[in-house]
Amino acid sequence: MRYAVTDAFRYAFNCHCSQCRRATGSAFKPFAGIERKALRLTQGGGQAMIYGDPQAAHDVHCGLCGSLLFSVVREGAYVHVTLGTLLDPPAIRPAAHIFVGSKAPWFEIADALPQYDEFPP
Repeated sequence: MRYAVTDAFRYAFNCHCSQCRRATGSAFKPFAGIERKALRLTQGGGQAMIYGDPQAAHDVHCGLCGSLLFSVVREGAYVHVTLGTLLDPPAIRPAAHIFVGSKAPWFEIADALPQYDEFPP
């Protein structure tokens, strides 16, 4: 499965919430947010695995390898693209760690990015 997205992301974070940890199988999900209309499936769209409500918030995984590609959020207006699935490095970098109030207890954040228990103010 392939997608195309413009490198015009509005924000980027490292999310440590339990849902992102579950979806990625990792300590956190590095993602960048962009308007949903800026992303289009270019190949294998019929193979997408959708978790959640297809008419509301949901995750889209590749039906071949299972990788989390993006999450549809904010009432369907935005997608959170997982940075690890991009072929080219984006211009944006994560600005902070979010939902560290529920981060994995076995993971220590070792960089200097700001940390927020939930969403940034």
